[in-house]
Amino acid sequence: MSTQAAPAANASPSSWPTVARAVALLTVSISLLLTAFAWPSVRSSVHDVPIAVAGPAPAVKQITPILDQRLPDGIEVTEVADTAAAEQLIRDRKVYGAIDLSSGTPQVITASAGSTAIAQTLNSIATGLSQAQEPSTAVAARDLIPLPADDPRGAGLAAGALPLVMGGLLAALLLTRLVRGSVRRVTGAFAFAITGGLAVAAILQFWLGSLDGPYWANCGAIALTIAATSLTILGLESLLGYVGFGLGAATMMLIGNPLSGTATAPEMLPGWSGTLGQLLPPGAGGQLLRSTAFFDGHGATRSALVLATWFTLGMVLCLAGNLRRRPTATVEDTAAQPAMHATV
Repeated sequence: MSTQAAPAANASPSSWPTVARAVALLTVSISLLLTAFAWPSVRSSVHDVPIAVAGPAPAVKQITPILDQRLPDGIEVTEVADTAAAEQLIRDRKVYGAIDLSSGTPQVITASAGSTAIAQTLNSIATGLSQAQEPSTAVAARDLIPLPADDPRGAGLAAGALPLVMGGLLAALLLTRLVRGSVRRVTGAFAFAITGGLAVAAILQFWLGSLDGPYWANCGAIALTIAATSLTILGLESLLGYVGFGLGAATMMLIGNPLSGTATAPEMLPGWSGTLGQLLPPGAGGQLLRSTAFFDGHGATRSALVLATWFTLGMVLCLAGNLRRRPTATVEDTAAQPAMHATV
């Protein structure tokens, strides 16, 4: 008869140094969480935002110092000849807006679908230019690519960034706990990416009215984001175990989500963080969804390549983890056979 383990109630209490280490770990964790989510918002500012300035060269040269004075190092100007060229750059997602000086009356052209925060900044520039002009000359502001009427502030798109990350994280967590076998886990991740993309796009587009554009293109953008996130975490867990899962979750939640720039714009995040955020699935997924929903797919190439790279990396990690476990499983099965015969 085998002896049973002593009840947990009889176990000796943990030592006080253990309690101190736990408190220290919790303190570091909450500090990291606060830093990850608060720092990008508090330090958010406009820097190197690309806009177009249309009009004759002398007029453009006069407006550039005014922009530098109002927003030092905040605007990156692209000079174009006329209104049509400026509008084309906005539609291609190469600039966020434009100042049009080609006609008699200056106007500021925005695209709130690209970024409501930058559109508000450009509108404030329009107000400042109006004050600098003669009292009878008002600088008009025109929204070339607005957000949907049902969600003019873009709240649904901004709020949808976190569920996409959480969806990929939860998929990896549940699949590793409920499903055995690498092929079945990867298949489950594929299936969830498709169904999740269909569901999330339907909610955002048909219920909340936060998206425009082709429904199937929006589904594809969301599905690719979920697949890239879940497969990467699955692959890390398959190769490194709990450490890999924690590493993947921290990368997506503590780095990727706060630095995604979905609620504002990558150019408004401090320093290099906006560029880093666009190299991770949350940031690339948010920009890809904006492209498919409001810009007819223009500007989607880079984001799609980033997501495809993470997707491929996740597949490679899953394959490597599967190959690593196979020899171990074979050895264990071989060692178990003599014991099984002896028991019989």
